This record gives sequence, structure tokens and C-alpha cells, in this order.
Amino acid sequence: MSSRQRLSPAERRAQLLAVAAQLFAAQPYDDVRMEGVAERAGVSRALLYQHFPSKRELFAALYRQAAGQLLDRSRVDPADTFVEQLTEGLDAHLTYFAENRNTVLAANRVLAGDRLIQTIIADELDALRERLLAVLPYAAGEREAVSGVLKSWLVFVQVLCVDWLTEENCTRTELREVCIGAIVGALRPLLDEDPAPEWPR
Repeated sequence: MSSRQRLSPAERRAQLLAVAAQLFAAQPYDDVRMEGVAERAGVSRALLYQHFPSKRELFAALYRQAAGQLLDRSRVDPADTFVEQLTEGLDAHLTYFAENRNTVLAANRVLAGDRLIQTIIADELDALRERLLAVLPYAAGEREAVSGVLKSWLVFVQVLCVDWLTEENCTRTELREVCIGAIVGALRPLLDEDPAPEWPR
């Protein structure tokens, strides 16, 4: 029998998160067991619990990591138009949601009342809102109104995408177009300059 591979604490944590990502994506949250994670990772339960004292904390660490990766893939490029930036960010999120359906449903449905998980989601939405604010052509007195619209739109997109995962009643392209059309239409009355002149009225 081969001995367990010796990893640094950071490497072991990364390995455990990678294994957890696979299991939470493949199974509903309630079906994932800590002993299953340990077995798949080839470690003892005691070692797993040293890194993550509970399944909730393991899932939270995984979802925080995923949120950070999604923010990295949704970077704002000043050379791109507003619609191109929205498209890139939405595509990154929709790809992750489609590939990790059970994980996303766990965070947004099963753990909807969990303050830690919802704080992770809220922090990502706030970061996305600040990025969008940074590229929109609003006047000094318009920031509060534009920020409020963006905050509401991001929640709308979150709910719409989660519903789409449970009942795929439109194509992914149609879903993305609905999301873009909603924010462009909501922002136009607030801004002197059209944020998306190429988008149909």
C-alpha cells in the first residue's frame, strides 16, 4: 500500500477544496458527506476536519474561492464596450453555473438562510456593482441612483439564473440577452449618455 502523499498545509487545503468542488457539483448538498470527501481525497477524516471543522465551512470556503475566480474572469477592460463587458461577465457566470448546478443551488436555495454563505454572495455582487459603476458615464449627482439600479439588477440576474438552473425554459443565449437588455433599459433614463448605443431600443 502506497503511503499518503505529503503536502504542505496550503497544498492540502487546495486539494481538499478541489475534491469538494467535484463532489458538491455532482451531488445535492445534503448528499455530500465529509467522510466521502476524505475518502476521495485519500486522507483521514481527522485531517479533513483539521482544515474544515464542518461541511458548512468546507462549502463556504469552496464558494468563496469560486466567487473570487468569477470576479477574476469578469475583469473590466476599458477598451471594451459596456455590452461587451456585460457579455463577458455573464458568460463566465453562466458557464460556472451550468457546470456546477448543484453547488449554485446549494448556495442559493438549500443555504439561502445561512448568513455566511449569503455574505459571500453579497460581497461578490457588491464587487461587481463597483466595477460596473467605474465604467458607466454618469454625472456626479447620478451615482446613488445608478448604484441602486445596478444592485437591483444584480439580484434580478441572480434569481433569474438560479430559476434557469431548476427549469431551463430558455436558451443560455436568450437568458444572457434578457439580462443585458434589462440593465441597458433600466440605465438609459438615468444617464445623459447612452451606455449601449449599439443595443436596440
